[in-house]
Amino acid sequence: MQTVNIGKDIPLPQPLPEWLLVVLLVVSFLAHILFINLMVGGTLLCLFFEFLGIKNDDYFKLSKEIADTITVNKSLAIVMGVAPLLIINTLYTKFFYSANALTGLVWIMVIPLVTIALLVLYLHKYTYEKLENNRPLHVAILTLPMAIFLFIPLVFLTNINLMLFPDKWSVVGGFVDALLLPNVFPRYFHFFNASLTVTALFLFYWVSRKTYPFEENFKKYSRFDFQKRFYSIAFACSIAQFLFGPVILFTLPNQGLGMDMILTILTGAGIAIIPTWYLWKEVTAKSEEIGKYFTRIAVLLSLTVVFMGTGRHLYRANALAPHRAAMAKNTEAYLAQVAEAKNNPNAQKDEVVEVTGASIWDTKCSVCHAKDKKLVGPPVTEMQQIYASDKSALIKWIKAPGKKREGYPKMPGFEGQISDADLEKLADFILEMK
Repeated sequence: MQTVNIGKDIPLPQPLPEWLLVVLLVVSFLAHILFINLMVGGTLLCLFFEFLGIKNDDYFKLSKEIADTITVNKSLAIVMGVAPLLIINTLYTKFFYSANALTGLVWIMVIPLVTIALLVLYLHKYTYEKLENNRPLHVAILTLPMAIFLFIPLVFLTNINLMLFPDKWSVVGGFVDALLLPNVFPRYFHFFNASLTVTALFLFYWVSRKTYPFEENFKKYSRFDFQKRFYSIAFACSIAQFLFGPVILFTLPNQGLGMDMILTILTGAGIAIIPTWYLWKEVTAKSEEIGKYFTRIAVLLSLTVVFMGTGRHLYRANALAPHRAAMAKNTEAYLAQVAEAKNNPNAQKDEVVEVTGASIWDTKCSVCHAKDKKLVGPPVTEMQQIYASDKSALIKWIKAPGKKREGYPKMPGFEGQISDADLEKLADFILEMK
């Protein structure tokens, strides 16, 4: 893997030991994602049942019951999201902010989009009675926050994925480029299924409470009808997770893979088989037996999520380890220079550093090119074959490159960024590289 030089870290002490920050990150993120799942899954199921409720009073009433839970869960999702956001900023500052900068406008749009979604959700919640005779319009109102809630997780997943691969930063031209990197969409569909699973189990619990006045609210369907329907949704989505899980694993770039991460993920997947079996037993149970395994399902799925969340962090740690090590080395060198300046205040301040072909290569070219293998661009060996007897053509190409072949992105030009004298040094260095 090509280690990208992203400069020095911010030389400030962390507020807590790193291991404790990591534990808090995993725990707080899992708490946050639980309510995100309930918010997204709740909105989707609310929309689905209200659509069915256009001509069915029981489904219309069910959608209202779900809508009442969404506004609570979205508030908890926002509050619970503060801690993991702050911690990931603390642990991976330059990586996280660099990814955000590369998706700039879309990332900034998250706040106004969330604001619009929440306001429309409240409009939807408090107009059930007023628009009961115009149910299609009421359904249409919910489609906007639903679309926003489906888009925002995609933004977060894209940015979190991008921060793991600094070697891709030089070729990402915005949100769409980052969105099309491997693993984004498999992870998104995995999240989508998890949201429906968690919400369906929550709604099963909601309608199963002994204090819930089911018979007063619903006339056509029994409690057992809804219980079975929610369990069926949870079971179907759990089965789908076993399909998306391997896709995610196989599309993960190799640099973050490690035995610790793979064993953790496989352990979580193994545990998930048990609650899926219990879900099947619940789906096929009789009315007097349904709910027998609910606690076991909830506990085992929670344990699965803990393993999956831990595996996710291990992949992040493995992927960023070489880049963080290089950054730590740069930071150490910087702090040494600061200490030297303090100890020798009268030292020569305007020391001239000689620019060489090698130094230009390191700062301008090494992110995308290697000696004898393809990174983002072709290897040096190909450049030497093409331009061995025509250095001026190589210099011209570096100034204003085009696009010659499929499978390679167009190289950015360096005209005006590197002087003619330095381009001569760089071309000599490339052609003479051993």
